[in-house]
Amino acid sequence: MSVETTGVAQGIAQPAGGEVADYVALLKPRVMSLVVFSGITGLVIAPGALHPLLAGVAILCIALGAGASGALNMWFERDIDALLGRTRNRPLPAGRLAPESALQFGVALAVGSVALMGVAVNWIAAAVLAFTIGFYLLVYTMWLKRRTPQNIVIGGAAGALPPVVGWVAATGEITLEPLILFAIIFLWTPPHFWALALFRAGDYSRAGVPMLPVVAGPRATKRQMLLYTLALLPVALLPSMIGMAGVIYGVGAGLLGVTFVFSAVRVLGDKADRSAKRMFGFSILYLFGLLSLLIVDHYVGSFL
Repeated sequence: MSVETTGVAQGIAQPAGGEVADYVALLKPRVMSLVVFSGITGLVIAPGALHPLLAGVAILCIALGAGASGALNMWFERDIDALLGRTRNRPLPAGRLAPESALQFGVALAVGSVALMGVAVNWIAAAVLAFTIGFYLLVYTMWLKRRTPQNIVIGGAAGALPPVVGWVAATGEITLEPLILFAIIFLWTPPHFWALALFRAGDYSRAGVPMLPVVAGPRATKRQMLLYTLALLPVALLPSMIGMAGVIYGVGAGLLGVTFVFSAVRVLGDKADRSAKRMFGFSILYLFGLLSLLIVDHYVGSFL
């Protein structure tokens, strides 16, 4: 059965509405948590001070924008989701929610988050947030995902922008520092998602999604993962090198980076999926750890 046929078949039995839990699922809460945390990091370590109420509004807008991206992604990819083992029970392919409900929900969140950010915080942050949502939906989801194995590489720009949104919300301008945060997450994204794609390659192949392991094979993918982790290692140290962060971050980032590279080396030498699964799990801890170190270093450094 083709992707298109499956999507039509799935759409026939879908109800007009859904439970609250189904709308929450559209937000991709686990993905949102990392997105929001990266946005918080950009906001917290930015120079100056934003009123706590406005900071809370900015974080809410980043969360709503991330949720909008998730909902619109699920609306467009419901045919693919029906064919993937890890996504076939999502609200749309499972028939618990109608596509038009997800579309309306996503559009409302997108418009609302951008408008609120502009009115309450500043319009530069709102513009970056709007660009982030639009890039994720139009460039990654609609254009790249089904056409090129570089979908994650180029599309990763959307996931790397939330700390820039947070920084601009606090300062009203884009400077070198948030661009370094962007570069860190941009380089982190391919090895993170390719680790997942390695042990989910069969699903992606059946769904017709040209992920790198499907198109180029596991060996080439593993080499690319190692190259990206090697490139990420010095970039992740830049905050300490330019005075954006101190010794606490520098030491922690170095240890995390070496471990990430070692994980990629193990994946390269492993013919099974075990190391790829471990690297995928560690990659999430790596980014959370890196962002946490930035926040800790920011506050501890202010007392030293």
